[in-house]
Amino acid sequence: MKYCAECGQEVKRQIPDGDDRMRYICVSCDIIHYQNPKMVVGTLPIHGERVLLCRRAIEPRKGFWTLPAGFMENSETTVAGALRESWEEARAKIEKPVLYRMFDLPFISQVYIFYRGELEDGAFDVGPESLDVQLFDEQDIPWDEIAFPVVVETLREYFKDRKTDQYPGRVTEMKPFWKKD
Repeated sequence: MKYCAECGQEVKRQIPDGDDRMRYICVSCDIIHYQNPKMVVGTLPIHGERVLLCRRAIEPRKGFWTLPAGFMENSETTVAGALRESWEEARAKIEKPVLYRMFDLPFISQVYIFYRGELEDGAFDVGPESLDVQLFDEQDIPWDEIAFPVVVETLREYFKDRKTDQYPGRVTEMKPFWKKD
């Protein structure tokens, strides 16, 4: 960041009084510009024994499959954002959304939240951010073409949980895929 979003003057990085982190502070109006993690919200749409996946039409990972999800908007709840993203990407309406999965990705300053829910009337279609949208049985999931590790983990856990009909909420801190520990 180089310029203040409020007055257009230059900003500097320093630790504000009473804080413990470097922040961008305007040299003119003294406003502090906080930068916080991005929230990614989405759904795990279920229809019978199948799950709905979208083939991405945009980067990152264009052409790969994912659950319908995207960045939360201001003035929106997490569930409202997840339902909106499901509509935008898959023209899908989700019934009875239940919080299912959360992932912390501090290395890219993101938090992912997925709600599990039923696909209303089994209806869906390709939205503007998708190349294709399909329902998949577990054995037909294109595992080598899944866009993001959080989606792989969510799907694997869902198929495991489905066997016991128990769907515990889970929170996981993801590590960078390039780091092994």
